[in-house]
Amino acid sequence: MGAPKAGVHLAGRTLLEHAVAATRDAGLRPVVVAKGDMALPAVDVERWPEPDDPRHPLTGVAAALERAAGPIVVLPVDLPAVGPGLLRALADRPEPLVVVEAAGRLHPLLGRFDPTHAPDLAAAAVAGAPVVRTVLGLGAARMTDDDVRRHGDPATLLANVNRPEDLAALEARLAGPPPT
Repeated sequence: MGAPKAGVHLAGRTLLEHAVAATRDAGLRPVVVAKGDMALPAVDVERWPEPDDPRHPLTGVAAALERAAGPIVVLPVDLPAVGPGLLRALADRPEPLVVVEAAGRLHPLLGRFDPTHAPDLAAAAVAGAPVVRTVLGLGAARMTDDDVRRHGDPATLLANVNRPEDLAALEARLAGPPPT
């Protein structure tokens, strides 16, 4: 992307602002989990530090679970179109670990995680284990296309922003069709 994803703009707001707003609108407590050296846009939200090492996606999830008083819903900043309905649905699931598998892809970091998984997630991060293999190995339940469709178009909601062209495509999709 050429810049940290949290500060990238989409539809007039940073990706981080999208995540914080969706979380608040879902009635959940937004918290940003990031390494101490990570520069983030200014947002009115609590920041929890994650260890500097290892540099692995599960490090932050494990750190959040160790600090949280209960289950958490994880929303990666590069999924800016995930709305509050989907986040609330994840939060309301009874399973200890639920991830989203929709729009033709497993999203192993979009899910509901229980603190009982913190040690296994931390160990997987230290070992450099693949995220997908780790969450599936922990018996993650899956929220499917049918579940996600209740909250909108899965392809739009789960549009992952990793490259400038992903950002442009999502911006166009959110703007709607051109006038005829």
